[in-house]
Amino acid sequence: MTQTVKLLFGVHAHQPAGNFPKVVRDARDRCYGPFFEVLERHPQFKFAMHVSGWLLEFLIREFPDDVRRLRTMIARGQLEVFGGGDTEPILASLSETDRRGQLGAMNERVKRIFDVRPRGAWLAERVWEATVVPSLVNRGIRYVAVDDFHFLCAGQEPQSLHGFFSTEEGGKRLDLFPISETLRYRIPFAPVSDTVAYLESLPPSGAAIYFDDIEKFGIWPETHEWVYGRRWLEDFIGSVVRSQKIETMRYADFHKNFSNRGVVYLPTVSYAEMGAWTLPPRAAQRFSQLVERAKREGTIDSDKPLIRGGHWRNFFSRYPESNWMHKRVSQASRRFHALPSSKKRDAMLHDLHLAQANDAYWHGLFGGIYLPHLRRQVFSSLVRLEAKLDRLTPRAPIEVVDIDLDGRDEIVLANRSMVAIVRPYVDGCVCELSHYKLAHNFADAFARRAELYHDRMRSGEVPGSSGAPASIHDRVAFRSQIGEDDFAIDAEPRAMFVDHWSPAEGAGVGAAYGQCESRASRLVMTGLAGALAVDKHVELDGDDMLVGYTLSAGDSGESRNGTWAVSLDIAMPSCDGPGGRYVVDGVTSGGFDGVVERDDFSVIELRDSELGGSLEVEVSPAARIDARPFLTASQSEAGFEKIMQTATIRISWPVSIPDGASVTVCVRLGVKKW
Repeated sequence: MTQTVKLLFGVHAHQPAGNFPKVVRDARDRCYGPFFEVLERHPQFKFAMHVSGWLLEFLIREFPDDVRRLRTMIARGQLEVFGGGDTEPILASLSETDRRGQLGAMNERVKRIFDVRPRGAWLAERVWEATVVPSLVNRGIRYVAVDDFHFLCAGQEPQSLHGFFSTEEGGKRLDLFPISETLRYRIPFAPVSDTVAYLESLPPSGAAIYFDDIEKFGIWPETHEWVYGRRWLEDFIGSVVRSQKIETMRYADFHKNFSNRGVVYLPTVSYAEMGAWTLPPRAAQRFSQLVERAKREGTIDSDKPLIRGGHWRNFFSRYPESNWMHKRVSQASRRFHALPSSKKRDAMLHDLHLAQANDAYWHGLFGGIYLPHLRRQVFSSLVRLEAKLDRLTPRAPIEVVDIDLDGRDEIVLANRSMVAIVRPYVDGCVCELSHYKLAHNFADAFARRAELYHDRMRSGEVPGSSGAPASIHDRVAFRSQIGEDDFAIDAEPRAMFVDHWSPAEGAGVGAAYGQCESRASRLVMTGLAGALAVDKHVELDGDDMLVGYTLSAGDSGESRNGTWAVSLDIAMPSCDGPGGRYVVDGVTSGGFDGVVERDDFSVIELRDSELGGSLEVEVSPAARIDARPFLTASQSEAGFEKIMQTATIRISWPVSIPDGASVTVCVRLGVKKW
């Protein structure tokens, strides 16, 4: 009997928790549904699949026939279901308790829906750290699939990567399947005949291991027509089934019937592209130069594992906004797990898990942290959880704690309606303002910074087209008109209540606060803005946040003339969509994507139908207002685009302070739920 190469074919289906329903429905129509229909027609073609928990529930609710197809294929032994973290978290970034919780939740979901318990698991973004091994094993997982790149980084030879290996951590053994990079780049982009010929050329009785995003089969640009309209998937499956040299097999069957290929210890690593994305621009540029040089010299295959770039956790360093979300969620996790079992509720755990979904915490080819609706999902889940926690274990009105673990304390103000977090060391700004009933963080801002791909944006290079769709890694397309001004780097923080003094003569300066004290539930900060003395107080009153400034000339013998300005970066769910509008002193003044300039205003309200509420900004005395959208330029799988992050409101007062005198200005932020 002819020996065959065993094709272990796996796909991973995921949509970010909180993604727009119309986007998920479109993904189902262009990819998931057609894929399931094709595979159901070919029972001889065995495969594995992982569907993240949030997406699986969406399919059950809106497309039950898809789930029926999956059940049918499981029942006849065609399909193996993989487990993993329920909401697609980066397991390595979680505590041991939360890892086990995420894995256990997914196991139970798979058991409830498909009546099987997974033995294999998918690791989000194939992020590997050995610390995840005990959590996986303790939840019944016996093997995972990670990139062959991981193995090459450990010194393994490419010709040995046609089976599974074993590793251990803390005496717990886990088996590892190396996913073929060659197959990841061929399927479904290369012609069927070339792909099948490559599979037939592999060593008989070994495994050809493929496990990658199902979105390549219809969602990535140009792939729907290629995969279904031009029948790539149908032809591929038919060619594989007819081949005398290829046999499809489930991972579970291969794992049961074949021996491992030895023991391996993998470094902390993800897939090769991630190693570049996680580096800051200058380091990423040098990394790219090294890779290109290795390609020119013909040594890339042997050198790439030795120039692998950074690791996933670097995103916490590159993007302070990511680190903030991660540490805030970790803080809430500790509070939740400290509760007595009798007080814990499934809804609380569900919110915790949703806040841990990986999509908003990083950025590479995909929008990730640049996408406001993904960050909003994290904060919404977090705020819902903290509202419940605060009812069970109320916080003090004011707490001092280093939340983001950067060595500097933040100050947390809380009441029954909301929580505000102040960074005294950054202009005394408010970096979070979360309202419980609306489950929204109004201070979810994102700064404009340099990215490596900005050079490609400037050049506007667009590669030529061929018959097959280009790999998503090679595309350059523009979804927005992007100019040089869009690459400007923020010199000041993006937050609420960033303060600025512009004297009548000389350069403007920000405020620096050197002392903080709490007076009952009020935070008082004192400092300087140039030669101007500033007292800033922050307090919460029901659904209002009050911020007042006392500006003093001091005893220098000189008056202080100039402009005092306060900037507010305000996150609103509608962004530049039709659901948002400004109302200035009772008069509607357009959407958040417009510009509002008034020399004498008292109240501006930001109304948002997506939020189901509004934020009112009231000033005393009347002031000048300048409101405009703040946008960032980034890349996604569909191309380069500008994204509205916040509505930026600058409030300014002309002031003239006699020697020894002072003036007071105030801002009230009032939250309303409709």
